[in-house]
Amino acid sequence: MPQRKRYLFVCVNRRPDGAPKGSCAARGAEQVHAALKSALASHKLAVHEARACTASCLDVCTQGVTILVEPDHKFLGRVTVEDVPAIVEALRNDQLPEHLVLTREQVDQG
Repeated sequence: MPQRKRYLFVCVNRRPDGAPKGSCAARGAEQVHAALKSALASHKLAVHEARACTASCLDVCTQGVTILVEPDHKFLGRVTVEDVPAIVEALRNDQLPEHLVLTREQVDQG
């Protein structure tokens, strides 16, 4: 299995309905993961550039669907399926989509 440049951990944690923090799964994280995985494959980035993985809670619940990008140590927040093309395009240019990158303060809010 090849070593990829980046791993994108999409939080797909699911909490019971009505949980105060909500959950990424209830906000569409599973669809985001599926779209990201498909887009990476169709742009031929999945083998060497980036892999979309699922993760349990990343403790950034206030920021909607979140993706932890490693080894950049950056979080993308409030991600929707509509953001997937921008994420893939940024990765193709060896970047991250700056409009989705969370600040330290946003991550610390949990």
